[in-house]
Parts: sequence; structure tokens; C-alpha cells
Amino acid sequence: MTTDEKTIVSSCHDLAAGDEIDARYKGALVHHGRVTERAPDHGLFWIMDDLTGGRRLLDMAELEIVRIDSPVIGDAVGMGPAAA
Repeated sequence: MTTDEKTIVSSCHDLAAGDEIDARYKGALVHHGRVTERAPDHGLFWIMDDLTGGRRLLDMAELEIVRIDSPVIGDAVGMGPAAA
């Protein structure tokens, strides 16, 4: 059994549509969801927030962003791309 890996993100350039993230303010979880769009030159990105059910615009300068890297199930059981 594996656990999700978490990576602190320092730039919107490190995010892509579909990435699952947690956004924290002073250590408290305030948003959780998947990235839908980004404006990396402005340090902004949008998510569909699982906590509120709405679309949210987040500012990298205001929040600590953590990307949740889920393990690939196929790789965990030897069914990764090399086995195909």
C-alpha cells in the first residue's frame, strides 16, 4: 500500500491542469481541488474547489500550495507503460 506524495509548489509554472492541490493559509486548509487553468505570469491559477463546490482563483503569493501526487496504480502492480 502506498500513500500520496506531497510537493510544495513555489510557482504556477510547476502546476498543470488536472493537478490535485491543497491550499493553506497560516497552516489551515482553505481550498482543495484540481487545477483547471493557470495564469503563470501573474502567479494565479483556478481550481474546482472540492470544499466549496465552486471555481476559485488562487494567488500563489497569498497561500502555501501543495501538489498531491497520487501514485500510478498500474506501476504499483507491475502494469506500467513498460509492461504494456
